[in-house]
Amino acid sequence: MNIPILLLVIVLAYLIGSIATAVWVGKIFHKVDVREHGSGNAGATNVIRVLGWKTGVPVLLIDVLKGWFAAMLPVFLNMADQGSAMLTNYQIIAGLATVVGHVYPVFAGFRGGKGVATIFGVLLAIHPLVTISCFGVFLCVFLISGYISLGSMTAGISFPVLLFFFFDTPSVYLKIFSVVVALALLYTHRHNISRLLKGEESKLIKSRSSRNK
Repeated sequence: MNIPILLLVIVLAYLIGSIATAVWVGKIFHKVDVREHGSGNAGATNVIRVLGWKTGVPVLLIDVLKGWFAAMLPVFLNMADQGSAMLTNYQIIAGLATVVGHVYPVFAGFRGGKGVATIFGVLLAIHPLVTISCFGVFLCVFLISGYISLGSMTAGISFPVLLFFFFDTPSVYLKIFSVVVALALLYTHRHNISRLLKGEESKLIKSRSSRNK
């Protein structure tokens, strides 16, 4: 293990995660800090809610790209053999660092987002098949319910289920990481869970009857 290179990757991944896309885009193009509006979250969902889809979608894509690029750093730097458990482990470490950066960005006063899009990018780099399957779960739940938070949590829970029972990985740490991701998403969405139980959660997709009211 090359400790200096690993430390460099961790620092770079954290800084990449700290690129506060939602905050910067809101301030530069709309003179608005999205953390002071809507849910108060510096993520793509809140940007869509506060500033609209045209602003939110680019933020979403950049946040996904942040996670993917950070998790690919060990691959780009040839830190281990392709397809090996060691390379996957390095990617997990880099992925964790960039998610921490997204949630606690040094460039935005350590007030970031929930990290869903960034986690998606990380997992897409590490295990594309499982991740795309989870995206399918997210899309179905979101389109049926209209709740992006419910879709995100369901997709997060489905990740370890799919990985354990339908796919395979040479890394035991990826299996552990998949469970951590699921639990972390439930934790970061704890306020959303409370609002869902109370019927107070906002929908991004509303029913026809709701729009006509």
